[in-house]
Amino acid sequence: MAVKKITKRWLFNNLGVILVILIALEIGFSLGVRAFYYSNVRGAIMVQANTVKNQLTAYSEDSLSNFTTQVRSLVENFEARSSMELMAIDADGNVIFTSSGFEPGTGIYMPDFYEAMQSPIGEAEKIYTQNGEKIMAITVLSPVEGTQLAAMRFAVSLDLVDQQIILFILVLTLIGVAIIFFVIFSSSYFINSIVNPVDEVGKTARKIAHGDFGARLHKKNDDEIGELCDTINYMAEELSANEKMKNDFISSVSHELRTPLTAIKGWSETLADMGGEVDAEMLAKGMRVIGNETERLAQMVEELLDFSRIQSGRMQLVKDRIDLIAELSDAVLMFEERAKHEGKRLVYEEPDVIAPFFGDRNRLRQVFINIIDNALKYSDKGDSVTVRASVTDENICIVVSDTGLGIKESDLPKVKQKFFKANSTRRGSGIGLAVADEIVSLHGGMLDITSKENVGTRVTILLPRVQA
Repeated sequence: MAVKKITKRWLFNNLGVILVILIALEIGFSLGVRAFYYSNVRGAIMVQANTVKNQLTAYSEDSLSNFTTQVRSLVENFEARSSMELMAIDADGNVIFTSSGFEPGTGIYMPDFYEAMQSPIGEAEKIYTQNGEKIMAITVLSPVEGTQLAAMRFAVSLDLVDQQIILFILVLTLIGVAIIFFVIFSSSYFINSIVNPVDEVGKTARKIAHGDFGARLHKKNDDEIGELCDTINYMAEELSANEKMKNDFISSVSHELRTPLTAIKGWSETLADMGGEVDAEMLAKGMRVIGNETERLAQMVEELLDFSRIQSGRMQLVKDRIDLIAELSDAVLMFEERAKHEGKRLVYEEPDVIAPFFGDRNRLRQVFINIIDNALKYSDKGDSVTVRASVTDENICIVVSDTGLGIKESDLPKVKQKFFKANSTRRGSGIGLAVADEIVSLHGGMLDITSKENVGTRVTILLPRVQA
């Protein structure tokens, strides 16, 4: 419906403007052509009038006794009598001689004659209709005085001229109609080339809105519409990728939650079934597993809560003055035993300085733990993880690098996105880095990740320093 409205509005507005322009041009051309033709007729009459005046002057110089006879001969033998009529008129308005051969007399309508008699230049022109015929008449007073002749009158029928003008107007009208049809056709084609893709964009967008992320637009041209198609397709791809990440996240979280719950349930049932016969070693082992899995479960729940806070913009920081290097050292210490147990080398290059910082102690420790945990998680036996820290007058820089699996170049821009996991075979919810990046950002810092597949990953945390 919207497309039809656009088409109608486009055609109506453009055709209205073009129609007004064509009508104005046709009126202008018609008036111009009429003036041109009438001007040519007037010019032709004046050429004959000047010739006749010169002949009359010549006759008067020869002899006035033969003047009337010569005038009669001039009128009756008028060379242009096929296209115009010449009349010799006396002072009373009576026609003495005519080139048409009609009987001279009175009662002929001659408004131009009476106007010429009063004109200071001795000439007058009139266009009038008589007996249904349009006539252009020009009267020129005789240059010879003392004779019966008062004026010479030239009359031309304008019917043929008007027919030519009407034919010209008809041709103009046909051209105008052809232009209108051409405009309708070309405009319809042009509009359809715009509104049809827009309609397809709307249909595809509605499909995407209803969950069909496989819907795509076919790009036809490299113009604004083509760019819009590319944008919609890119949006669909991103939504599809996000949907897949969400599904993977749900599957991963379900698995991650199920694993500790299964362990807790299994050991609790085992210990319950053994009753009072359970030995101390078995009890200690079971309680240790239950405790570890409970802690792991609590950590995942906390990550989910952090994710919820980020989504709603409700993550709050409890800031205090802390020593950032000391917090980093505590975080590294937590992973030393794990690194040894997994056969990995954890190297900590601790700077011999104090790094005062105004921030949230627990949240920053959470960032360090997450980064070091990821470095160990995505490293194999024999790989090394190195933690470095440096302090300048303006910043505190913490770098965690590993020689582990690395990240694909295509995945690198997405590693800080929510739900994304570079390796689906490794445990984790896929939101730890997103939470860490948000925490660093809330502290006015920056978290940057560089990596090369099968070479290793480098995570750089840059935080503004607060002087003690």
